[in-house]
Amino acid sequence: MSATSIAKVKGMRVWDSRGRPTVEAEVTLASGTTGRAIAPAGASTGSGEAIDLRDQTLPFNGFGVGRALRNINVEIADVLSGMDSNDQTAIDQAMIEADGTRNKSRLGGNALIAVSMANLAAAANARGTPVWKHLASDRDVHLPLPEVQIFGGGAHAGRRIDIQDIMAIPMSAATFDEALAQVAEVYAAAGQLMAAAGKSFGVADEGGWWPEFDTNEKALDMLMRAIEASGQRPGVDIAISLDIAASEFRTNGRYRLELDKKTFDSDEMIEWLGKWIDQYPIVAIEDPLAEDDAAGLQRFTELYGNHVQVVGDDFLVTDANRIIEAAETGICNSVLIKPNQAGTISETSAAFEAAKNAGWRTIVSARSGETEDVILAHLAVGWGADLLKVGAFSRSERMAKWNEVLRIAESLSDSTPLANLQI
Repeated sequence: MSATSIAKVKGMRVWDSRGRPTVEAEVTLASGTTGRAIAPAGASTGSGEAIDLRDQTLPFNGFGVGRALRNINVEIADVLSGMDSNDQTAIDQAMIEADGTRNKSRLGGNALIAVSMANLAAAANARGTPVWKHLASDRDVHLPLPEVQIFGGGAHAGRRIDIQDIMAIPMSAATFDEALAQVAEVYAAAGQLMAAAGKSFGVADEGGWWPEFDTNEKALDMLMRAIEASGQRPGVDIAISLDIAASEFRTNGRYRLELDKKTFDSDEMIEWLGKWIDQYPIVAIEDPLAEDDAAGLQRFTELYGNHVQVVGDDFLVTDANRIIEAAETGICNSVLIKPNQAGTISETSAAFEAAKNAGWRTIVSARSGETEDVILAHLAVGWGADLLKVGAFSRSERMAKWNEVLRIAESLSDSTPLANLQI
């Protein structure tokens, strides 16, 4: 057994940002080196995602992870015993084969991704190097731009507005520190404007302001006001990005916008969003149409993909094959990369590479149910993502990740560039 062989795999119950149980895995190598990682959980999920294994019994309203932990401590530990931690692909494949299902529902996507990420951390620690450098090797790196939630809606905020995320992207910053500072000013200004309007009701799941508006468009107007109130220029210093999460409000082929009291077919939904693109400095729209509306996504990409990032999440679910097929058929030009959607690091990496090979933009993303784990910051830098999306500029499970990129930036040359979003 070599020093980098896996000697022990252990799972334990910890808690996520919604106060629900989740899975932490620890991988110990023969040398005594360890790596730990925690599985996040989504609220708005695509049907093709890896499945979290939950106990579905009391206590914890069915969200317990006892079965997933047993699978880590018994079956996964046995399967991985003696394997070399440096061979991430072989380790992930061994777990996939042991699970034996299309969506990792037997052993649990939460079990697999926690162990997979923990192994990556252990392998990096064994080399005495941070995860981002372990992934980048000798390749030059750049830093991702932060994509920061200002208002949370949809499934993340009791559906106070239909749109799931209304976000700000800093465009004129020269450094990651500057980029965060720009968005921090917008976030603070938005909170002050909400309070002055009597609409300050706390924050949503991902830390964005919990909105109360009469229409979806008024939330966009408020963000424009916040950008200007922060002393910055909309579309020059700060651009807007949206996660529509349209699958959440499509039924029987129709899109129902509760706040606006409107019902659209696919073409009308495209037209509605197109008016926003014309009216506001929007540079990215995620899931503008539902995951079962491929024709609508294709039309939207054809109309707006030459000047807007059309981001696939629910439709692509961090799946390399789906990304390749979508690129060939002209659907989307950017992808959200969520490790727990894929279920293992090697599958996530394959999805990332498929997007890069297609010439797409890449966004490494957190989930609404997050933890203090900061591996996403390392994946974004180590793989070379264009954007990092981890929620708002509040709540420690979000700030931990922004702060980790600051630490990574501090360890790099002052000339390390930020990603360029020019399409």
